[in-house]
Amino acid sequence: MADLHETSNIKTVVATVASLAATAMLVRSVARDLLPKEFTHYFSHRIRRIKRRFSTEFTIVIDEFRGNFINQVFHAAGIYLGSLELDNSVTKRVRLGKTQNDKSLVMTMDNNEEILDSYENIDLKWRFLCIKQDSNSNSNSNSSPRPEMRMYELRFHKKHMTTVVKSYLPYILERSNAIKAKLKETRFHSNLRGLGFHPHMRGWNSGSIIQHPMTFNTLAMDERVKSGVIEDLDDFVKGKEYYRRMGRAWKRGYLLYGPPGTGKSSLIAAMSNYLNYDVYDLDLSEVNSNSDLRPLLFGMGSRSILVIEDIDCSIKLENRNTGEDKENRHNRVTLSGLLNFLDGIWSCCGEERIIVVTTNHIDRLDPALLRPGRMDMHIHLSYCKFSAFKQLAVNYLGIYDHQLFPQIEGLLEEVEVTPAEVAGELIKTKDTCLSLQGLIQFLRNKTRKGIKLNSREIFPSKTD
Repeated sequence: MADLHETSNIKTVVATVASLAATAMLVRSVARDLLPKEFTHYFSHRIRRIKRRFSTEFTIVIDEFRGNFINQVFHAAGIYLGSLELDNSVTKRVRLGKTQNDKSLVMTMDNNEEILDSYENIDLKWRFLCIKQDSNSNSNSNSSPRPEMRMYELRFHKKHMTTVVKSYLPYILERSNAIKAKLKETRFHSNLRGLGFHPHMRGWNSGSIIQHPMTFNTLAMDERVKSGVIEDLDDFVKGKEYYRRMGRAWKRGYLLYGPPGTGKSSLIAAMSNYLNYDVYDLDLSEVNSNSDLRPLLFGMGSRSILVIEDIDCSIKLENRNTGEDKENRHNRVTLSGLLNFLDGIWSCCGEERIIVVTTNHIDRLDPALLRPGRMDMHIHLSYCKFSAFKQLAVNYLGIYDHQLFPQIEGLLEEVEVTPAEVAGELIKTKDTCLSLQGLIQFLRNKTRKGIKLNSREIFPSKTD
């Protein structure tokens, strides 16, 4: 009897709900047919206003464009949301893709999908909307019509408005910049004519993607010097507020000096890969005058490395003490012009720039070029030491130790040989023993020829 009574109650409830639903549908149909549209629109608007008044949820709409310009917040939000771990059940569908220039898969939100995020214990809900536009919708607008409107809706409790606007959204902008920097393809630019460069233009070529494989992990270099360079680069990247507080341009200069073949170009490639900075290779012999340096500086992007290789050989920079520092037919760029280029007022028209100057003969350079503020860190790339050899053995032979290593270590202390020469011997054969024996014989031959120079290692010292 009890079961029959419960069944009867359930049927009654179902019938009541069905009747109410049918009544509501009938009322809605009658209202739509009989009442004027203006009244129904007004009634719906009033209902929405009442709901918003009592709702605790606030919504920020982030459109793709502000007038004719891209909304940077929209762009940053897309990058940031694409980096989130989708461990919530709200998101059911995303878009995934990869272009030739992308380093990894790129995820974007699909239309009308949601992603949940949390920031300082605040629950945030993102929704992506893509609304198709009528071709006549922009007929009264000065901007060209767009086929669709794209936007993000960010919803959260209205009590968190201040935190979201003043902390969360700036955090997204910062995170998106970091993500872009990590994924960005580094490019190599040059002012050489003939590299996609108009012969009468004074600027950089468009730049090609750098695919140099050298990193600090594979760079054959004295470990103490390498660690010092990495530490200094890390300090520089984190030093934006420091440079601003000191009233200095956010840039740093490195002088690389030492014999040919000691790894100056390899170090530059490792720096570029480590920082993900573009490289601008400045050939001073292609610059007509001091005034031509200015557009080159303006044409450089931020987060970049300016390289002037073999500065003592590319042009004749007279020592200013000789009184010959002036433009003439023999010297188109003067030392004063170059110094103004490196640290004059024009050098402040950009930030997060590194300047690298290389030379085989540091004694030929004017002291004015070497002082702190221009060349902040002097790095002596010397002949191959045992620590550098061990890295070359890993790179070329895939070994970390061998019974012949002590013998090689002893020979490297007696003979001056560049890392390039050692690499040239190791690459001759893939057989480990034969390769090491060939290197030992090569070092013995150099010793017998008496090629021994008593040079001392100079390690970098930081100066600010």
